[in-house]
Amino acid sequence: MLIKMLIKWRDGAARAAEDPFTFVGDDQGVPPGDIIISLQRFMTEGRQLLAQCRTLGVRLSASDAPEDLAGELDRLAVIELEFPKFRDGRQYSAARIMRERMGFKGELRAVGDVLREQAYQMVRCGFDAFEPADGSTAADWTASALRFRHVYQRAADRREPAFAQRTDRREPAFAERGGF
Repeated sequence: MLIKMLIKWRDGAARAAEDPFTFVGDDQGVPPGDIIISLQRFMTEGRQLLAQCRTLGVRLSASDAPEDLAGELDRLAVIELEFPKFRDGRQYSAARIMRERMGFKGELRAVGDVLREQAYQMVRCGFDAFEPADGSTAADWTASALRFRHVYQRAADRREPAFAQRTDRREPAFAERGGF
């Protein structure tokens, strides 16, 4: 049995974590405990599973629309966004939509072809859990996510952009410094 590594981003650092969830394929029976199911299965069985007072998560493929979960987000503990290939960036947009437009507060997890080189952008887009496919460790993820000291635009991670940091220091205007 393959044991997957789960890394969670908390308080500015990545940490290895236990995963209480089991992903259940569309053709599998539902085991007891916390589960993650596909969007398609959620559309047909989600209400029934939630009525059983289960802790539930949904996996979205890159072709699934995050808006399909509108109205259900407060009932979900985890949303997994699946990266089919390292170079497929659709899930970055999905993460920002879920965090910034839809207000999802639960765990947003990156799964699939997830590599530590993506850590910086994933954290900026709102991911807070990762299943790395490259064998990287939590320390690797922390180093990668914190590689750059400054950011240049606002994002889901709420880091202050460099332009805002500069304006907070308020240098005297040119004329106030004596001008010409």
